[in-house]
Amino acid sequence: MRTAFFCSSCGHESARWLGRCPGCDAWNTFVEAPTGPAPRTRPAANAPPGERAKPLRLADVETAGVERMSSGVHEFDALLGGGIVPGSLVLVGGPPGTGKSTLLLQVAGSLAVLGRVVYLCGEESTAQTKLRAMRLGIDDGILLFGETDLRAALESLEELRPRALVVDSIQTMVVPEAESYAGSVAQVRACASALMEFSKRTGCATFIVGHVTKDGAIAGPRLLEHLVDTVLYFEGDGSGEYRIVRAYKNRFGSAEEICVFRMDAAGLHEVRNPSQLFLGAANARDARASGSCIVASIVGSRPVLVEVQALVGEAGYGTPRRLAANLDQARLAMVIAVLERRAGMNLGTQDVYASVAGGLRVSEPAADVGIALAIASAFRNRPLAADTVAFGELGLSGEVRPASQRARRIAEAQRLGFRTAIAPAGEATPSGVNVIAVRDVAAAITAALG
Repeated sequence: MRTAFFCSSCGHESARWLGRCPGCDAWNTFVEAPTGPAPRTRPAANAPPGERAKPLRLADVETAGVERMSSGVHEFDALLGGGIVPGSLVLVGGPPGTGKSTLLLQVAGSLAVLGRVVYLCGEESTAQTKLRAMRLGIDDGILLFGETDLRAALESLEELRPRALVVDSIQTMVVPEAESYAGSVAQVRACASALMEFSKRTGCATFIVGHVTKDGAIAGPRLLEHLVDTVLYFEGDGSGEYRIVRAYKNRFGSAEEICVFRMDAAGLHEVRNPSQLFLGAANARDARASGSCIVASIVGSRPVLVEVQALVGEAGYGTPRRLAANLDQARLAMVIAVLERRAGMNLGTQDVYASVAGGLRVSEPAADVGIALAIASAFRNRPLAADTVAFGELGLSGEVRPASQRARRIAEAQRLGFRTAIAPAGEATPSGVNVIAVRDVAAAITAALG
């Protein structure tokens, strides 16, 4: 039996072991796995029986069968870019207990009214899956398939022609030609390729549940994420009431889109207004302490208001600490450097902690001004006005640079009752909000704290 070496990060194949992967430059990631014969190929959907597929002009490609399907969950449809595309391959990952299987079982129950939906049970038995479906209020319409041999399962599905397929999970599936254990690099690569070929040829929308490693990455080779059309990831752990799902890759919609669900005994329930969730109650905003600033951010394609909190204190050791939670550590260090050099704040002997309340990760540069104001508020121990929001990107010279979708950010703030916005200069904004245009970080601090 012939063996080969595969990079566990990107899937690069080599005939011998390499210390450094030439595909992704990672060290010590090559693992040995047996290789079998190439999987059987099937004719393309546009080829007549007995003939090979031929190139088609772009204008001649039929698009009648690619209308999106509704999952029955409005927020999940928006996360995918407007609904489920037939023939798409969607990977859903996340830590254990966050609700991956629950979400896909609810989506499968909603899609069952449109046609056959098959749930491939790899981790649980069909009886266990039914118990979970009964708890979620799903009693009929889904076809449960207790099989881990993926090749045998796909051959059985050829006759059923399902509209949607859920594979839970790909780390439990095997194909005979890979000749390796379930969850290995070779098996995950072979299973992903077989599912991609099946979904593209038949038009079956396929959802794959993927495990994660201790580092938080989806287990298996990086090739798995390259093959699929969409990568959805549950952020955080499963101990809280709310679940945040983010789209890290989407060929049919906006990447970095999020949707928020509330988890209880009856399943996942969508949250239509995530800004209200991340900000908390209005009376809590009125009593906000120093070190807090509301930032009007853009997450995916929607404006979301989040609360950035900061804590500044005298360093207890020789080297001050700078810690960021749900923020980019490098951007926090840059904002602190700008405040020291351009705003005259002596933070060299201070510990600085910054975080985003609610568990949402914010990485866009337009949050720089909000981070700077939160740190300045904590340093001076002076709270910002409760009805004030801020946004804008900071340059290394201290200037406040323009941010995209300025009007949408301010309109969202106005809808939630905020009356003052500290923002870079730009186009006209909705009436009812006092926009304070600032050109540098010192002016922003003066406008917010006096």
